[in-house]
Amino acid sequence: MSQRLELILDDSELEDIQRIARERQMSAAEWARGALREVRHRVPSKSPEEKLNALRRAAEHSFPTADIDQMLQEIEQGYGPEPPA
Repeated sequence: MSQRLELILDDSELEDIQRIARERQMSAAEWARGALREVRHRVPSKSPEEKLNALRRAAEHSFPTADIDQMLQEIEQGYGPEPPA
């Protein structure tokens, strides 16, 4: 569902937005929606504390690992020859 958002802007702000939109060959509303989308995607979805807590929880685990070259070699060996068709 779409809803309307009303903004109160100074005359100079509105003129700037209209000029920028015109330069991009779009309406001021289209430009504003795009600008709001872009800024919304930059805002972190989680707080820094939530992110740190997730890292701390992950660091509590201990998983087996090996040298990357050894792991890649074992993966390649695991593929083996193609089965006959």
